[in-house]
Amino acid sequence: MKDWESLAAFALTLPDTVAGTHYGGAAIKVASNGRAFVSIGSEAGSFVLSIDADTKEMLLETDPATFWQTPHYEGWPAVLVRYDTSDLERVQDMVTRARDQAAARKAAKPRKKA
Repeated sequence: MKDWESLAAFALTLPDTVAGTHYGGAAIKVASNGRAFVSIGSEAGSFVLSIDADTKEMLLETDPATFWQTPHYEGWPAVLVRYDTSDLERVQDMVTRARDQAAARKAAKPRKKA
């Protein structure tokens, strides 16, 4: 995946997905419950993958060239993923896993409007 467009194209081939927004940025969500599993983020050359804490820790330990974090993501179930990875299959597997985890959760609560 070279950029957000190619990531989004892949993520949208997964079941029950839709393009949307998350914290004001582009995201791909599970259509049936509104949960985002990938989003564009603010770090150049990377996207945000919402994934459980144990998987996040394993990814950070086993492939820090691809999976990384800034202090902003410490303690949160999300990890940054560099687009220019040499292991596209692993990234696709993790995006699929993140979608499956998001699909298993309850519907997101609607945001209150100010």
